[in-house]
Amino acid sequence: MRTRRPLLVAVAAALVLVAGCGDAPEPSAIAATAVAPPLPGAEAITTAPTAEGTGTCDTEATLAPTAQPRPGAMPAGSSMAAIVANGRLRVGVDQNTYMFGFRNPSTGRLEGFDIDLAREIARDLFGDPNKIELRSVSAADRIPLLQEKKVDMIVRTFSATCERRRDVDFSGVYYRAAQRIAAPKGSGITGAAGLAGKRVCVTKGTTAAAPLFELPTVPTVFGVTNWTDCLVALQQGTVDAISGDEPILAGLVAQDRNLELVGESIGAGAYAVGVPKGSDDLVRFVNGVLDRMRADGSWQRIYEQHLSTLGPPVMPVPRYVG
Repeated sequence: MRTRRPLLVAVAAALVLVAGCGDAPEPSAIAATAVAPPLPGAEAITTAPTAEGTGTCDTEATLAPTAQPRPGAMPAGSSMAAIVANGRLRVGVDQNTYMFGFRNPSTGRLEGFDIDLAREIARDLFGDPNKIELRSVSAADRIPLLQEKKVDMIVRTFSATCERRRDVDFSGVYYRAAQRIAAPKGSGITGAAGLAGKRVCVTKGTTAAAPLFELPTVPTVFGVTNWTDCLVALQQGTVDAISGDEPILAGLVAQDRNLELVGESIGAGAYAVGVPKGSDDLVRFVNGVLDRMRADGSWQRIYEQHLSTLGPPVMPVPRYVG
């Protein structure tokens, strides 16, 4: 018994001590930190894509149109005849780029400059701009969908590059754009030099990352699926800036007035209609549509409707080579 007494006393003393302290203290509070959820498909880009205008090819060279057939009367055996026989023009477009291709929340309809351009091509094929099937595609899916012939053409801020020309064919250029930077107001980012040590968002499958890798200090570059994903990432604070073509960034600024375009141009884009490789007749037909739109004012009309905030309309002059 003596050997156990000190232990019993010690236990009793401990119980008295705990009882004397009143209620047990509440656990200390742990500071909660808001965590922005990762964007689906977001990934770091560590290798520069091929920049527009680089390579050994003439990126804007295209085939001259021949005599344009009447709507609904396409030459037998032509790519256009196959489209007409199918009853509709299948076009890959964007639904996330304000002003060029976006879904109007009021109507649910796809609208924008690229959408109306695609409808003009359908008009010349069928005599009806509504005989069209608009398929929302990501930038990274544009070439695979043309190669698999799941669409007849792509009208989605699609720039011709030497690398892309190995896989698909292009019409003449229908719009030129400068690449710029968008950043939150008051961020201290005033141009390309301010991107050093920053995180910059672009979309995967585009050439937008290329100029960033040519800067003296390359920023951390993240690629996402759509430009609106870049806007969300910037709002969540997971990136510091966005770099892309000026009209695309202007559309993002229109959706978030806390953003602004900063600095001078760091690159350039020239949009063309993409078609499956080897579709020379379709290239010539689309170029005929663009020539018609230049002559009758259709290009200027849809520009004024969708892009007037970007300045006076200037339709590019095609570079025909054969």
